[in-house]
Amino acid sequence: MKHLLPLLIPAIAALAHAAPLEPIPLYPNGASDARGTTDKDTPTLTAYLPKNASAPTTAILVCPGGGYGGLAGHEGEGYATWLVEQGIAAVVLKYRLGSAGYRHPSMLNDAARGMRLLRSKAKEWNIDPARCGVMGSSAGGHLASTLLTHFETEKNSDKFSIDNLSSRPDFGILCYAVITMGELTHAGSRKNLLGDHPQPELIELLSNEKQVTKDTPPCFVWHTTDDPVVKVENSLQFAAALQRAKVPYDLHVYQKGPHGIGLSIGKNGAAPGEVHPWAKDLLVWLRQNQWLK
Repeated sequence: MKHLLPLLIPAIAALAHAAPLEPIPLYPNGASDARGTTDKDTPTLTAYLPKNASAPTTAILVCPGGGYGGLAGHEGEGYATWLVEQGIAAVVLKYRLGSAGYRHPSMLNDAARGMRLLRSKAKEWNIDPARCGVMGSSAGGHLASTLLTHFETEKNSDKFSIDNLSSRPDFGILCYAVITMGELTHAGSRKNLLGDHPQPELIELLSNEKQVTKDTPPCFVWHTTDDPVVKVENSLQFAAALQRAKVPYDLHVYQKGPHGIGLSIGKNGAAPGEVHPWAKDLLVWLRQNQWLK
């Protein structure tokens, strides 16, 4: 039995935290550009909330990776479970995918709606609407970086509509993210997002290293140099754009680590009680900026 304890401890700890809430559809009446009414046509939010928080908490909209063709669980639920252990509300976005026939701007629409819906739940979920960030990995990182550079703050004429809320994140967390749609892109992600023959203007628009401005929110960016799937230059170019625009950022580049590493030290999961150093670095950054108290 003793040799099973290291495996059981994380499972027991996970049970001590609140279970996720039931998924909430982003569009109660269906999205205007929906191709059907099945599960793949129904984007949702699933909230993981800290227990017994004495004050409103930071919240993070989590965009899993998967090449815009799937959604990686360890970059969604896996991150959310860890974040809630740190006292952060994590809300996992199930967005529509190219594998289901969707193309830009459906994914961005889902992310923007997700951020607004998250803020609309501030009182109910005990979160601070001024401390709402976005986090994404791989293609989910591209979606997160798209929201960070293409957000909207326009007011809807209906003051009771959640579309009256800003879709601008307060900060961004980009994990081995696809950033560009140009030469250094991940070809599968671009195909699923933009189709087989995207127009040059669309490639330019969704190459988010070219869309950074002084109004882009502060970012935590990390990558590994030997990532064989998404080139590290994606993160380096985005950080360089943040530097030029004088946007605050942390950049962490680690020598070793496969693509899709998530929280783990190795390929398929962290040892019990152990996470990759980027996660610890992230907590330092969040505390330095008062997003985690």
